[in-house]
Amino acid sequence: MKKKPTQVSVLFLFFATLFTVCLIVSNLFAVKPFSVGPVSFTGAIILFPVSYIVNDIVSEVWGFRRAKTLIWMAFALNFFVVLMGFIVDALPGAPWWSATSSEGFHSVFGLAPRVAVASFLAFLVGSFVNAAVMSKMKVRSQGRYFSLRAVVSTLLGESSDSLIFFPIALAGTVIPWSQMPKFVLWQVGLKTTYELLVLPITVRIVRRVKEHEQTDIYDRDIKYKIF
Repeated sequence: MKKKPTQVSVLFLFFATLFTVCLIVSNLFAVKPFSVGPVSFTGAIILFPVSYIVNDIVSEVWGFRRAKTLIWMAFALNFFVVLMGFIVDALPGAPWWSATSSEGFHSVFGLAPRVAVASFLAFLVGSFVNAAVMSKMKVRSQGRYFSLRAVVSTLLGESSDSLIFFPIALAGTVIPWSQMPKFVLWQVGLKTTYELLVLPITVRIVRRVKEHEQTDIYDRDIKYKIF
């Protein structure tokens, strides 16, 4: 029996690519901390919230199953990039490769195992929480209140992500344990504010994508399994 090929649209492909790029590049931006007044952040905060906005769009238009495909694909490609970074970082440098250049390359691509594990775990939990909350709220609200659903799902997803990543990756080394609760709250608050600021754009994008794709999936009677 011939299996029918699964087709995806160009728009879904675009969002899948954007989602993956945001995840991978955020890992690179995260090596640079910066401060705004008394509060410190990592460079990833500029780009990483976009992945949650894309997650909202995909979950709203194509449903949880497609969001699950998106999350695992991004996870696999991010793992591949991190693995290649480990390998290249371990290679001996050329004779003319300076120690300064080597240290700079290592700071970007030589993620410590602790940071890598924290990043992978936090991404999976946060992304699946975001997609599942968005999906369930859509069914219960019968497709209404997209703005509220987007904010709530992002708040819960970002909270899950930050509560896993920062304590595992940075607590006791980069960030003192005493400062961790404040740091996590600021991260979640700023990322949710980011979502609120771009919400009018997100609403328009969702409306246009639904019209273009002629798709508006409701995840009724599905099991929210991540595998």
